[in-house]
Amino acid sequence: MKQNIYDDPKFFKEYSALRESGITYNDFVEQPAIKSAISNLDGKSVLDLGCGTGEFAKYCIENGASKVLGVDISANMIEKAKKENAHNNIDYICISIEDLELENQKFDLVISSLAVHYVEDYANLIKKVRNLLTKNGEFIFSTEHPIVTAKKEMNGWVKDVDGNKLHWSLDNYQEEGKREQHWYIDGVIKYHRTISTLVNTLIENGLVLEKIIEPQSIPVGLQKMPKLVNEKRRPSFIVIKSRNSF
Repeated sequence: MKQNIYDDPKFFKEYSALRESGITYNDFVEQPAIKSAISNLDGKSVLDLGCGTGEFAKYCIENGASKVLGVDISANMIEKAKKENAHNNIDYICISIEDLELENQKFDLVISSLAVHYVEDYANLIKKVRNLLTKNGEFIFSTEHPIVTAKKEMNGWVKDVDGNKLHWSLDNYQEEGKREQHWYIDGVIKYHRTISTLVNTLIENGLVLEKIIEPQSIPVGLQKMPKLVNEKRRPSFIVIKSRNSF
């Protein structure tokens, strides 16, 4: 069964409040990095996997994309996207990434922001993406960094008695698979993969690796969220860009 935490009322309320604050890791670390990896949006067709409430889909249109298809498993997310980020050139579909089937459609850019770590079958996902890309089309995705997801308890910071972060603890790195954590609610499931698995699966499916980013905060983020200085100590995210060679 595919997990849909975003339709849990408690989770959705807390998550929405966080994102609406504009003071998040997404705003200052992940989104600037993933946007920096895009070559050009002018006239491009875009598939946004795990589109959430549609902010990125709207960004693509505002920066020249010809059309965007946003896909998300959450009815709450899609409903909000249609209300807050509607556009004549954006379509939204409520379906899981795993169940998505698009006949006779190709995209110049397939992008996924912090959704891949929720997908159990990474290899099948990459096969699907490869078949949806135009020749020389780009696939860019961000995911929680394997350093973050490695420990089975997902509680990596070691702290002193006063709660100060001493160092990051890494364990279970080569043991790929399911991880569970508490994030507003119990039992949030993510999937840990090594960097080599993330990269080699792309290569094995004919995608050419172009860039890897382990982002730090943009300057304004350090002002508004001083704790983001810890991104220098260990990265929260990894952004990977590849291109369809066929």
